Amino acid sequence: MGRLAITGGDCVRKKPFPPWPQFDNRELDALEQVLRSGNWGGQPFPNTKAIEFGERFAAFQDARFGICVANGTAALEVALRAAGIEAGDEVVVPAYTWVATALAVVYLNAVPVFVDIDPDTYCMDPDALAAAITDRTKAVIPVHLAMSIADMDRIGQIAEQRGLTVIEDCAHMHGGRWRGTGVGSIGDLGCFSFQSTKVITSGEGGIILTSQAELAQRCQSLVNIGHKEPGYDSFDGRMLGWNYRITEFQAAILLAQLDRLDDQTRIREENATYLSQRLEEIGGVRPLVRDPRTTRLAYYRYLFRYDSEEFKGLPRERFVEALEAEGIPCWWSWYLPVYRSPLFALKASEYPETRRRYGEKYTPEGVSCPVTERAAYREAVCLPHPMLLGEKRDMDDIADAIIKIKTNVDELL
Repeated sequence: MGRLAITGGDCVRKKPFPPWPQFDNRELDALEQVLRSGNWGGQPFPNTKAIEFGERFAAFQDARFGICVANGTAALEVALRAAGIEAGDEVVVPAYTWVATALAVVYLNAVPVFVDIDPDTYCMDPDALAAAITDRTKAVIPVHLAMSIADMDRIGQIAEQRGLTVIEDCAHMHGGRWRGTGVGSIGDLGCFSFQSTKVITSGEGGIILTSQAELAQRCQSLVNIGHKEPGYDSFDGRMLGWNYRITEFQAAILLAQLDRLDDQTRIREENATYLSQRLEEIGGVRPLVRDPRTTRLAYYRYLFRYDSEEFKGLPRERFVEALEAEGIPCWWSWYLPVYRSPLFALKASEYPETRRRYGEKYTPEGVSCPVTERAAYREAVCLPHPMLLGEKRDMDDIADAIIKIKTNVDELL
């Protein structure tokens, strides 16, 4: 019998970390209010709670307008079409993200162009963006990933020079701030998700932020099946829209969730900072680098980079198995490179405008993103954000479990 839990020893942690989602009487009261009102759906659009949440969340992130939608992928689709993206246009996206970032582009029969990530932050590499731009490039979608904010200074500068629309994918960064400004309000549009695992959630849901009045009106029309109604009818022409309206139940929950987001963000940030200090002392487990221009982080996921050489060659997958056995929930298979994901089953017969770049059927051989490959297949270890809602001693359990594995790594070799 060994000392490690995976080899028969006692585990470091026996109690669970804080649960998610979290709620209290605020959510219950809000849901009951909507239930008794009889006004449950997305019509009239935008509905009462949706208007209130859209305004409050937009102000929270320093934007003028907030348009609630059914989910985060819908937010990206609407933002792209509102920005004028058409069939055949190219949109630059990072290779290390959830597939929805690229699929939203494909759904419009536009063409996602994958670029590599920065090795310190795992966000889009601005130099890779600059190199990927062609005369067909019309937009860029920087993703604020897990616990990092993309370099909005460089990306914004490149986009301005080349006439690109910037659509921030903020699905991981509710409450995040860059140089004191809320993410989602830095580019032309910003898209957020409120899916079950997010740091503010209504099970499903999303929102689009912008400070440009015409873009806001176009988004509202697209969400409401292309209608033009008072408040969003002053732009030229009409657009083919979707029914991507949010329900009043979802908006009511989000209003309650927003009330506690500031406090939860502060707790996560304090615990993540402490955990990073502990991990830096261990060696072989390096947290992502926090850009000094980042004013506040949301920590949807806590990511650190695992170096197998400092664990005597122990594969990352075996390290994660051992860490989970010590009572620390974690993953190594969080994100694949989008271009290798089985969910990115792109065929030119279904989306013909992709044929020019990818041929009849998409294959990943033509994409070179070595940092993404290293992160996905060798480096990245992911901890879920509810773990950061505990206390410092919970962070100590995480660090102590890693130390225990490193000290007794011979048991696993």
